[in-house]
Amino acid sequence: MLLELANTVIYEWLGMDAESRFGAAVHFFFYDSLKIFLLLAVMIFIIGVVRTYLPQQRLKQWMSRGGMWGNFIAAAFGAITPFCSCSSIPIFISLLKAQVPLGVTFSFLITSPIVNEYLVVLMASEFGVPITIAYVVSGLAIGTLVGAGIGRMNLGHYLETDIIDSATDDEQEKRYSFGGRIRFGWEESISVLRQIWVWVLVGVAAGAFIHNYVPQESIERIMQATGIFSVPIATLLGVPMYGSCASIVPIAVVLFEKGIPLGTALAFMMAMAALSLPEAIMLRRTMRLPLIAIFFGVTTLGIIVTGYLLNILEPLL
Repeated sequence: MLLELANTVIYEWLGMDAESRFGAAVHFFFYDSLKIFLLLAVMIFIIGVVRTYLPQQRLKQWMSRGGMWGNFIAAAFGAITPFCSCSSIPIFISLLKAQVPLGVTFSFLITSPIVNEYLVVLMASEFGVPITIAYVVSGLAIGTLVGAGIGRMNLGHYLETDIIDSATDDEQEKRYSFGGRIRFGWEESISVLRQIWVWVLVGVAAGAFIHNYVPQESIERIMQATGIFSVPIATLLGVPMYGSCASIVPIAVVLFEKGIPLGTALAFMMAMAALSLPEAIMLRRTMRLPLIAIFFGVTTLGIIVTGYLLNILEPLL
């Protein structure tokens, strides 16, 4: 239905040439934008309703348990929250104020932007279910292991305790009626779409351009030139950039189709989602520079290792 609508609007109403690169690029942009926004609206609404059933205070208690169990719970909680790296910081502060261990809070902070429901929907529709599952497992593993590693370093003295002590605890348990749950899901869907719609359009536009104007031979030559270093280069390029995963998925799909290895494309996605300059600036209010540097460095290393692993497993996916 969406494909027929795109064909009608682009080729019949606007009269563009289906054989031209520009016409094909506009069609790609129109069709993918409609598909992505429809998927996002529906899935964010559904997950928003589900989230009203989650016991917030009990989650905090689970996160505070010893060993890596708390890290995994925090990473899983981050995976079901539809936040970008900057939007996750208020919850990160709330968890610290609730005296959740530092490494556990980092597990949430890392995983929340890397894995979320609208990303899973987009990846499943573009990459397929097996690759999406591998990505989700990788994201959870990075959050769990990196958070556990940071927790063992005893870095609590690098926190700016004034903002943590003064933060308001707005995570008290709420009770919802059925209508309230529906309203929460609707408001969540609208809120998230308002935050990311520009990034989605920018990402789709970039994907449309690459798909129709960048020769596959050029991409392959670049990848051959970087060789074994393609994963760290892609990760380091993604770190200084900022945007929602929803905006980078279309680009990653097209790059993958152009010959870039799967792990390299997904490493770029992870770095762009989990680490950004705006996030570092916001984190400076809660922690000192050495801790920010350790957080970025260890997370970057985890993403690079995951990228290489996914490249090795690509034939099986």
